[in-house]
Amino acid sequence: MASIVSIFARTLTRAAGLELNATGEVLQNGKALFRLNHPAADKIPDCAYFELLEWLRVHTGDQPDLVFRYAREIRNNDLGALGLAAKSAPTLRDSLLRLERYFRLLTDTAVYSLKEDSDPALFILEARTPDHPALQLRDECALAGVADNIREFGSDKVELDYVSFKHECRSAPAQFEDFFGCKVLFGASHSAIAISPDTLKQPNKLGDLGISDFLTQHLDTEIQRLPDLACLKDEVLNYLASRLSDGVPQASDVAVRMGMSERTFYRRLADENLSYRDVLQDAQLSLARDLLTDSDCSIAEVAFLTGFSEQSTFSRAFKRWVGEAPAQFRQLSL
Repeated sequence: MASIVSIFARTLTRAAGLELNATGEVLQNGKALFRLNHPAADKIPDCAYFELLEWLRVHTGDQPDLVFRYAREIRNNDLGALGLAAKSAPTLRDSLLRLERYFRLLTDTAVYSLKEDSDPALFILEARTPDHPALQLRDECALAGVADNIREFGSDKVELDYVSFKHECRSAPAQFEDFFGCKVLFGASHSAIAISPDTLKQPNKLGDLGISDFLTQHLDTEIQRLPDLACLKDEVLNYLASRLSDGVPQASDVAVRMGMSERTFYRRLADENLSYRDVLQDAQLSLARDLLTDSDCSIAEVAFLTGFSEQSTFSRAFKRWVGEAPAQFRQLSL
């Protein structure tokens, strides 16, 4: 069952002028108004959290002010080592990469991903649970909280290009634009914050690489304890699959994306009896098989999409891997 750390529930309840106690009761002046179907321990199930969000939305009249109060209440320091690692990262980009990689320590109901293949870049929030009415409020609170916090620890004024939400606006969009300080789009393809490449490069006020690296080592230890942890190979494969069309990424760049030093990256792969070259080959082969089997791409296009600059180089590599030329493999797969 998906879950989420209770700090998010407690902060949102506090933003509504209420209190969430350890037994799951929502109190106002000592009187219980609502009760979760689960104690508010370190983590609570997604169903209980979503029920709370929906109740708070109705209780407060579905006012955007609840979102903005939440954003000003939730601080990076509330998120433990992850919040401190993001705050002490050298640049805003480094901060967002740490959130992308380690957010799973806080919840498995959603993930963040930083997409830098467009200008502006997109810091996207994606749900990992079935659709639920409460996700609209959750997404608004989440992106508002990120925006407010990065403004706080950025050394210069952090200006956003725009913010977008997948759902339709339930109130006046101008209220959201006043808070975010930029255009806010509703009914979009992503729930995301759009940030220019130059803004991503901005140094953080408290940026300290040594402190940030120390904290990310702690986070690496914590993340390895998760029962459903995907191995590093799977993470790298997923990342490479979306990047090969731009050429083969350097191992050092992938290491940064995974939130670790190049040395740690190589060591972690070695712990799985792998090298970066092994994982890269697996990514190229898997993507090539899929494209040859399930797409109308030409062999030259498949070569390009899998990170090869020449069709001939791709064809030789593919035949070495599977014992058949790409065209022969495609014909036999029909």
